Amino acid sequence: MFSSKESFKRAFIDKLESMLGKPVEEASDIDKYKALGAMIREYINKNWIATNTRYVENQEKQMYYFSMEFLLGKLLESNLINLGVRDLCEESLCELGIELSRLEAQEPDAGLGNGGLGRLAACFLDSLASLSLPGHGCGIRYKYGLFEQKIVDGYQVELPEYWLKEGNVWEIRRSDLAVEVRFGGEVRFEDHGGHWTFVHEKYESVLAVPYDVPVIGYRNKTVNTLRLWSAEPNIRDFDFQTLNSRDYHKVLDYKRSVESISEFLYPDDSFYEGKVLRLKQQYFFVSAGLQSIVRSYKKTQQSLRNFHHKVAIHINDTHPVLAIPELMRILMDEEGMGWEEAWHITVNTISYTNHTTLSEALEKWSIDIFQPLFPRIYMIVHEINERFCHALWEKYPGDWKRIHQMAIVADGQVKMAHLAVVGSHSVNGVAKIHTDILKQREMKHFYEVYPYKFNNKTNGITHRRWLIKANPALAGLITEAIGDKWVTDPSRLIELRGFADDAAFKQQLYAIKQQNKARLADLVREKTGTEIDPQSIFDVQVKRLHAYKRQILNVIHIMDLYDRLRANPDLAVMPRTFIFGAKAAPGYQLAKSVIKLINTLADVINRDPVIQNKLKVVFLENYRVSLAEKIIPAADVSEQISTASKEASGTGNMKFMMNGAVTIGTLDGANVEMHEEVGDDNMFLFGLTADEVIAYYTNGKYRAKDIYHRDIRIRGALQKFTGDFFGAGYGLFNDIYYSLLSTNDEFFVLKDFASYVQAQQRIDAAFRDRECWSKMSLINIAQSGVFSSDRTIAEYADDIWELDPVKIE
Repeated sequence: MFSSKESFKRAFIDKLESMLGKPVEEASDIDKYKALGAMIREYINKNWIATNTRYVENQEKQMYYFSMEFLLGKLLESNLINLGVRDLCEESLCELGIELSRLEAQEPDAGLGNGGLGRLAACFLDSLASLSLPGHGCGIRYKYGLFEQKIVDGYQVELPEYWLKEGNVWEIRRSDLAVEVRFGGEVRFEDHGGHWTFVHEKYESVLAVPYDVPVIGYRNKTVNTLRLWSAEPNIRDFDFQTLNSRDYHKVLDYKRSVESISEFLYPDDSFYEGKVLRLKQQYFFVSAGLQSIVRSYKKTQQSLRNFHHKVAIHINDTHPVLAIPELMRILMDEEGMGWEEAWHITVNTISYTNHTTLSEALEKWSIDIFQPLFPRIYMIVHEINERFCHALWEKYPGDWKRIHQMAIVADGQVKMAHLAVVGSHSVNGVAKIHTDILKQREMKHFYEVYPYKFNNKTNGITHRRWLIKANPALAGLITEAIGDKWVTDPSRLIELRGFADDAAFKQQLYAIKQQNKARLADLVREKTGTEIDPQSIFDVQVKRLHAYKRQILNVIHIMDLYDRLRANPDLAVMPRTFIFGAKAAPGYQLAKSVIKLINTLADVINRDPVIQNKLKVVFLENYRVSLAEKIIPAADVSEQISTASKEASGTGNMKFMMNGAVTIGTLDGANVEMHEEVGDDNMFLFGLTADEVIAYYTNGKYRAKDIYHRDIRIRGALQKFTGDFFGAGYGLFNDIYYSLLSTNDEFFVLKDFASYVQAQQRIDAAFRDRECWSKMSLINIAQSGVFSSDRTIAEYADDIWELDPVKIE
């Protein structure tokens, strides 16, 4: 079909005319984008069908990755790259007077995720397909995503994210494969000659309708599937002819209630209705996904007794943990299995990734909410807990404290992380230090019971998006230097170390970075009106806004640097541009205050002529994948400054590293392994270690107020928070002040401040030597191959899922 430019142009014109009834001359950019996207999707349909057919006919074991988030970004360009036709497409369209980049700009970021959890899931899908592994995604088709962030007078304002306004050219609605998901109601028992069955009745019925999105492997024939579920009212049983006005309003209320399940990612759960909705979402997509998987399996298999040999279910964090009792329900209530057999299959089917040590993210649900919403599921969870606690009693007789701490149901709550560990055959952390913390502290008791379940899989990123797509000039330079084998084997990036002392190569590397910085400077000017200097240090912190990620540490340092420049405008510092991007959860007031603080600080600093443009601060609104693709290649410094022991892994750190930024960070998450790769000379470390942090939590000897009184820089910054902060309003940032002092600085911002400032001063000195800095940048790129998600997924496939590559002819 795409054998030549002429065939491509003919296909494009035909698609535009047949799909929209317009000639090229009359079509808008969005028309052209839709036509091109539809043409590409149809082009891969044969491979999509062939992939699924091969999996079924050969009875290949398949893996399904269940995740609340899939932060895909834009798909047009990445799909063209993976198909190997981007250049052909660009040249063909150019001959028609069309700029491919203009069409790519029409595509919205898919509103299916928020942060690292969702982007990791997207990278994993890309690697699965590119490694020819039979693995698919399962999630929710959010109508409005998380939210679109606008900054108004420095404050975050949340607007609906209308990413589906023009439809989604990549998805196919599969209404023929819809399934029913049930909420609420009652469960009654029926005795069939000593065999008990459970009948669920008087429930709320929700129709789960799948939308399939193709996941295209890199230059192979594999096309896997991301299946996203949309909640729709199941109104087939309503007789609209006999409805009176009161009943009609009930139908409308029911319709609205159902559709809300798949409208927004992470509804605010600070109130009862929000908690119910969030828990509904979690059961909705795992129930729909499992029903669909079981149905497909039964088409070719006589019995579900071998289900775990042919199907792997992976739950990405605790959100999909209800897959465990739901699979038990299907096997027992619908397939007639006994408990022991169903439990054996369930445990050996499901594997679990833990992504956090933060207690609030380990999810505990009140029984008062859980039981009425899932009456049959709660019965199964209760039975799992009873059997588990009985086993613990046999292992630790009389140790009620341990049993209480480990119970799945206790203190009026269902503990989802406990259920995940007990109901799966594999529990993995996502960086070496994170896995060690799980085994030694957070899940120590579980590790003692199930040492064979625990393992590490350090996260990775797909270099196809984060280097080849996001930074094509750098990718081209790498290929020119070491050949193109690194594209399919990113570990070969290590060969770049041979150019560490090559002045000409480092000059080319520097020139590419400057081009990327100039482009970002243009974007900043366009979006904010602020002029930034591409010759300055671009110091970047872009990630989800949370107290443990410590954007506030960065801000206090900027305030101190500003104070020093105000006192001495001739201070010999390298010009610095601090760039932020982050969304705060709508109900997370402290995080929203930090956004206002950054923007207030930016307003003051960016207008101050006294400091002679040596310091600029920029907050780019609505941080998302497509914006990250512009920021990351332009960064000189990567801020990875979370409190040691709190960041499970991080993947932003890997994206910056792969694009030649040098990291300032703590020994936290994957930073530890990055340090092992690049050494002290190519990374700026500071702060407490994880062991030191944990020791402070244990012994309670940390006193934030002592540091406040001892360090004049900290005292000066914090006192501004409670005053009329740069004219923004008296006491506007009291909550930040109290989070650091009244609650004793939970994340050790003040403790790490002095060390952080010293690391920043080392950056200032190192950046002055262009040759030295370019060498540091090069070594970071060269050592980044180990952090490819291809490596991560190969380890999952071998060690956990037992998947084999399947070549599609």
